[in-house]
Amino acid sequence: MRLFLRYIITPVALLLLLLPAVAQSGKGAAAQKSPSGEQTSALKAGDRVLPENAPRVSGTVEPDSIGIGDRFLYTIEIEKDQVQGVFFPEFGGDGSSHYELIESLPVDTLEREGRRLKLRKQYKLAAFQEGLHRVVPQVMYMDKNIVDTLSGDDTLVLMVTTFQIDSTSHSIFDLKGQMDMPFKFGEITGYLIWSLVGLLVLALLIYAASRILAHYGKSFGTIFKPAPPLPPHVVAFMALEKLHEEKLCQQGEHKLYYSSLTDILREYISGSFGVGAMEMTSDEIIEAMRGVEIASKQKMDLTEILRDADLVKFAKAEPESEQSEDAYRKAWEFVSQTKPQEVEEDEDAVEEKAQKEAQKS
Repeated sequence: MRLFLRYIITPVALLLLLLPAVAQSGKGAAAQKSPSGEQTSALKAGDRVLPENAPRVSGTVEPDSIGIGDRFLYTIEIEKDQVQGVFFPEFGGDGSSHYELIESLPVDTLEREGRRLKLRKQYKLAAFQEGLHRVVPQVMYMDKNIVDTLSGDDTLVLMVTTFQIDSTSHSIFDLKGQMDMPFKFGEITGYLIWSLVGLLVLALLIYAASRILAHYGKSFGTIFKPAPPLPPHVVAFMALEKLHEEKLCQQGEHKLYYSSLTDILREYISGSFGVGAMEMTSDEIIEAMRGVEIASKQKMDLTEILRDADLVKFAKAEPESEQSEDAYRKAWEFVSQTKPQEVEEDEDAVEEKAQKEAQKS
């Protein structure tokens, strides 16, 4: 495992350059302070000389034996002075392929005694290379002019094992065919029960809706019954109002204007008098209307409108605006004065009934 490769190249190189001078000055100071051969105030770590109060590093691996791909907990503990700086290692991105970082836990403070601190850093790692791994807990140490890598006294051992697969002792079989399972009634019992419950709820809703409609004197037939067709004269009045709003004469559309006007009258005559005016010519309509009991003035007005419309449609005549307005007025009066009288009586009866109901309320 190559830890701290990015952080220690330059500091270690500088330390190696300064190591002879530091060692020489240390020896001179030791000779002056303890000429009788007493213990010096420095500790040795290999060829390096560290201060007596340098941090102490230790670590653990739990568990110490795992299968390949399994996870384990790597712990580093350090005892240091509170003014000393330490940097814990990082996993992932440093070129190491032995371990994968699962989670880096925050640094915990275990003990505090005066200026001394005991810190703990834990990592959740996964191993993907089998074999015996030897791990030395390390941290980077900084204090005044000292930059060094501190290692623990103990080497941690991690055993990573794998499964041995023997493919020679096993036979390879072909895929099995599809198996037809017998039908069981219990497989659809739940669906049948819920279907019956849904039908029962729907029947109750229909019964409740019919009772409510019956209370108001209605039924499902009246709800879904199509609206009765409008009387021919109402349809004619609506069409005449729409034609007047289009202002076709002002736009020079005289042929379209008279064609629309005569079509409205043809439809009204067909619906009110039973004359097949939609398939008749103007002369045939005039001849058929002679047997209808309406005022002579209305017959004359209808004849005049149809004759003028033929001139505009077939002779390309361009009537004056006053003549077009007069044709529209005559068509409106024709519908108004020839509409069935019983309709007026029915409308009056409805109005009187509404007034009586309003007085009662």
